[in-house]
Amino acid sequence: MSNLSELLPSGGGQNLVEFVASGTLPNGKPVILNSDGTATVVGVTPITESIPAGSEAIFNTGSSIFTLVAFDPNTDNKFIAVYKDAGNSEYGTAAVGTISGTSISFGSEVVFNTAEAGFPSVSFDPNTADKFVVVYRDMGNSGYGTAIVGTISGTSVSFGSKYVFNSASTPYLSVAFDPNNNNTFIAIYTDWSSSQRGTAIVGTISGTTISYGSEYVFNSAATGQYNSIAFDPNTTNKFVVIFKDGGNSNYGTAIVGTVASTTLSFGSEYVFNSASTTYISVSFDPNNSGKFVIAYRDNGNSSYGTTIIGTVSGTSVSFGSEYIFNSAATQYTSVACDPNTNNKLSVAYQDMGNSGYGTVIIGTISGTTVSYGSEYVINAATTGYPSVAFDPNSAGKFVVVYQDLGNSGRGTAIVGQMASGATNLTSTNLIGISSASASSGGTAKINTWGGINEAQTSLTIASDYYAQTDGTITTATAGQKLGTAISTTTINMKDLT
Repeated sequence: MSNLSELLPSGGGQNLVEFVASGTLPNGKPVILNSDGTATVVGVTPITESIPAGSEAIFNTGSSIFTLVAFDPNTDNKFIAVYKDAGNSEYGTAAVGTISGTSISFGSEVVFNTAEAGFPSVSFDPNTADKFVVVYRDMGNSGYGTAIVGTISGTSVSFGSKYVFNSASTPYLSVAFDPNNNNTFIAIYTDWSSSQRGTAIVGTISGTTISYGSEYVFNSAATGQYNSIAFDPNTTNKFVVIFKDGGNSNYGTAIVGTVASTTLSFGSEYVFNSASTTYISVSFDPNNSGKFVIAYRDNGNSSYGTTIIGTVSGTSVSFGSEYIFNSAATQYTSVACDPNTNNKLSVAYQDMGNSGYGTVIIGTISGTTVSYGSEYVINAATTGYPSVAFDPNSAGKFVVVYQDLGNSGRGTAIVGQMASGATNLTSTNLIGISSASASSGGTAKINTWGGINEAQTSLTIASDYYAQTDGTITTATAGQKLGTAISTTTINMKDLT
């Protein structure tokens, strides 16, 4: 038996199906179907840390400025590199990258703005495969804030028309899609025509067309360089904006935003660093609802590279202590949390205490505490604009793109592998929950879709439960939905019929 359709009887009942167990199957655990028709418990295989894990790959032979990377969460091993090509009149440009093991290959470069594209930012639509948006300052159109939709096909990328969202000089942009609201993104920026206030706007995509809501001010003072936005994938319609507040001594500041259709509202401002704060980057931990990490340069502490954990509750934010990851002047910080490994993050940065080399460090979150391992040099030359993103389809694997000033400023990318575990769970092989333990080669009894599994403990009635990549069953929506708890020991499994 190897087709999932054979396993999904209609109607209720236990939907108990027998398989041959491949490996030991504990009772009450999520189970996958193997290609040979056997069943295996969901779990992970350890992977050794290797940073960098492969060789450098060049995506632009000119000097690349504002290099950025983003992964397509819906297409395995695909990412986009976006940059300003100083070798081609500083045009806004993009190239599709593909990972194979630890190697990277790139498709052809494609220009999305035939003029200088300042302060670009990029985000993929998690609800539409192969679709992303770039926001930037269009210096060919008076520096107006502009967005454009890109579509990936294989190793090629195409772009729609440009859509202006702010008819004034618009620097310091950042963009993020709302994972819980199809085709919706938010751009934040400094509005030079409105006293440099921090401003946000909702964009809605239809195909490659963009429409906008109204502009909303989130900081009514000069809002400085390196603003950053991120959505909490576990909390509907909630996001955070991180910025340098020119109205409060350039302190590092956070604010929670709420989106409803094209309307935005904001809570109070919360200071996370009472000193001038630059090179700011933020990432939510997708495995911990309400938890995010900020990486930044603390100009009040010798410009050291620093992180802090924030926790959102409603529109309030609380912070833990600050943790230094680089005890030297630090530039171009970029942080990302691994969606496949709980409590893990990667920070990429330019280490001015080590000749400006491109460097990566891995952090571990415990509550509001962050601990760090060793620093890894990924480029033994002056390295501009490092940007890091995890591959959502490969545990612990990430890509850093950067400007390699040791090689004529060329746009370059490299793979890193964090110590992690490779899950055997895919988007198509989950079949249910074991109703009894089984030894390898023995008969495994599995409650499949539409059935009832009574082998759980300490469930919260009426809560939805999800199979996580490590084989646990929790309420974290980053996993694959199994069903709803109808008692403290029973899951009413979703019905696919």
